[in-house]
Amino acid sequence: MAVYMCLDLKSFYASVECADLGVDPFTTPLVVADASRGLGAITLAISPALKQLGVKNRCRLFEIPSTIEYMAVKPRMRRYMEVSAAIYGVLLDYVAPEDIHVYSIDEYFIDVTPYSRLYKKTYRELALLFKDSVLEQTKIHATVGLGTNLFLAKVALDVLAKHAPQGIGMLNEELFKEKIWHHQPITDIWQIGKGIANRLHKYGVVDLHGITTVPEERWYKEFGVNAELLIDHAWGREACTMKEIHAYRPAKHSLSRGQILLRNYSYEECFVPLREMVESLLLELIAEKALTKYISLGVRYADRTVKGTGGSRRLSKYTCSLEVLSQAVLELYKETTYPHQEIRQLSVGFDDLVSREAIPWEEDLFSTSQDREEKAYQVERTVLTIKEKFGGNSILRASSLQEEGTMQFRNTLVGGHNAT
Repeated sequence: MAVYMCLDLKSFYASVECADLGVDPFTTPLVVADASRGLGAITLAISPALKQLGVKNRCRLFEIPSTIEYMAVKPRMRRYMEVSAAIYGVLLDYVAPEDIHVYSIDEYFIDVTPYSRLYKKTYRELALLFKDSVLEQTKIHATVGLGTNLFLAKVALDVLAKHAPQGIGMLNEELFKEKIWHHQPITDIWQIGKGIANRLHKYGVVDLHGITTVPEERWYKEFGVNAELLIDHAWGREACTMKEIHAYRPAKHSLSRGQILLRNYSYEECFVPLREMVESLLLELIAEKALTKYISLGVRYADRTVKGTGGSRRLSKYTCSLEVLSQAVLELYKETTYPHQEIRQLSVGFDDLVSREAIPWEEDLFSTSQDREEKAYQVERTVLTIKEKFGGNSILRASSLQEEGTMQFRNTLVGGHNAT
């Protein structure tokens, strides 16, 4: 029988700030918000202490009762990424990368099936081991859901773990019917938002059990192919496994990015936009859950009588490492580009994409490079998550703030044009 764990970092942004300040998030009223924007600023996170006082997450500062004294700290996305990567590293001390799926910056799915026997612990004891290790090494508290499939693990986390002893909820299909079937509101259930809940309400359905009482053909008529997932979840079933998540194959076979520079650039100035282009492509690569083994480069000069240069290169192995790909592109640039010609246009490509999980690790018992690559991957994946949520300029590398950087400007464009 498979057993999955869903580990969530409690009030993550606020907990990181409390940990860095050396205060207890359960007793310290703290909000993560840019107070310099005024009382209308949205709180990105609040500490458990404020939640206990009835303050809602994602509220605006003016919505916090004036009778409550609290500390406001400005968001530090890079710091949160660092801590998230560190926690991923803690988990890698116990489980293999292929048994972890990073769901978000503060949530992880883990297939713990083989580890009960390996560590001679029950699944609850494993959950305590992981929670305690994360707390000891990062001072971040976690809650855990355990389930016999991915869906049950997530529901055990979202619905049961908050009120369960030691912050650990557990579900199998029988317990699911007992504890979750009649739970309300139904929007507490993973992947059921207000829109779906309103459509269910048309049929008098207010909980998961109600879904099972309606003929399935009605749900297919209402939701189309998405009805299959809704029906499965109503019965506590989930067909997707960790192996299938990792076996995902990208729809694209190559990625490329090109730009006409804002002005004529010298040979040396192009190093900055080239690094930016590699970073942008890397985030696309991570979004595709893919690796690449081939890079390509194109350079066109301000003097149109000079023939463009560039080429392609095969790497020694498939990768999604920013360090490896940046180095390869810059080396190709140095080898093929005329250093005394001004440059007007650049293009970079990644080719022969494969699923990240389709390529096995080449084990080296005397090297920590695998862990380094996994942790670096987690950092970049977190960058992607934050940029998707808060915009392309929410996180920029220091080099992008140099005069030669183009990313900050290009992130303001829509379809390559000014947004206003």
